[in-house]
Amino acid sequence: MKDNFRRFFKGGLGQLTIPIIAILFLVGFNLVRDPSFFSIEITQNNNGNMVLAGNLISIINGASELAVLAMGMTLVTAACGGQDISVGAAAAIAGSAFVKILKVSPNITGVTVAAAFLFACVVAMIFGAFNGTLVSVFKIQPMIATLILYTCGRSIAYWINGGATPTVSSPIITAIGGFIPGIPVPTPVLIVITVAIIFVLVFHFTSLELFTQSVGINGSAARLNGINSTFIKLLSFIILGLCVAVAGTIGVSRLGLINHETLLLDIEMDAILAVAIGGNNLGGGKFKISGSIIGAYVIQMLTITLYAMKVPSTDVKAYKAIVIILLVVIGSPVIKSKFQKTVSRVKSNKQRVSMKGAE
Repeated sequence: MKDNFRRFFKGGLGQLTIPIIAILFLVGFNLVRDPSFFSIEITQNNNGNMVLAGNLISIINGASELAVLAMGMTLVTAACGGQDISVGAAAAIAGSAFVKILKVSPNITGVTVAAAFLFACVVAMIFGAFNGTLVSVFKIQPMIATLILYTCGRSIAYWINGGATPTVSSPIITAIGGFIPGIPVPTPVLIVITVAIIFVLVFHFTSLELFTQSVGINGSAARLNGINSTFIKLLSFIILGLCVAVAGTIGVSRLGLINHETLLLDIEMDAILAVAIGGNNLGGGKFKISGSIIGAYVIQMLTITLYAMKVPSTDVKAYKAIVIILLVVIGSPVIKSKFQKTVSRVKSNKQRVSMKGAE
């Protein structure tokens, strides 16, 4: 098990270089700009519980839904060589399904919440299977296949609750979206850790990681080796569906209501960027989920940094786009290749100089 955790977070300098450098740069920039930026304090929340607060907590807490979606998006990208652009809309559907079950009972209990979450998972998996079928069976490019749900998904979420935006008030829901009494760490952060551990266990006890990479690298060769590439691609979308349900549940629990129009709006683009920043090949094949998780926190740290610098909310996306373009270009195969050639050239020159000195 220890070896799997080590493999999960060990990136090989090549793949995790960009996200780690990005994190270090943002940390250094913020420490120079405001030495107290990462300070953590213990404060009392509205429910009277002592909790952790500060920009660092806001970063790791605010990126929770994105980190969960980035994990599922990584599998889809690796297996299919494309991305699912409907995860935001699908999360709205899952969130609406979650609220639909909660509103059936006058009193929201632990059993009700569990039933609502399971229902949301089933609904999200069905829509994930729909996308996966279009991609794996009908061979439609992932971005085109998921464009259907991207277009109509929020309308479906609207229909589930009859066009209303019902609120859900319960200590359990508040705890899921905020803090569990007696635990100062935000619950969404604990959920991200749990999902990451589940991925580690799945990769440890199954061959899913190997099969996914094999299908993504060369589907025909994988098929000749007995791997059902159609099933692996379909499974990756279904797993992403589970991640969508988790993210949708967190989003609803944070707000205490379902707003189909704004819930996790535009998060699909951030999820794709998190996968790219994490050093994963958007064309499929070899992947590292830990890189995508780091990529999610890079995006959230950049967002919090811009807000701390008093950048208007309308301009934040433009600044994020500039920084992300730089990160993606720096991490592109062309730049990496040139960098490696430069390093090799410098090493060979040093060897020549040392050899001449020895003579």
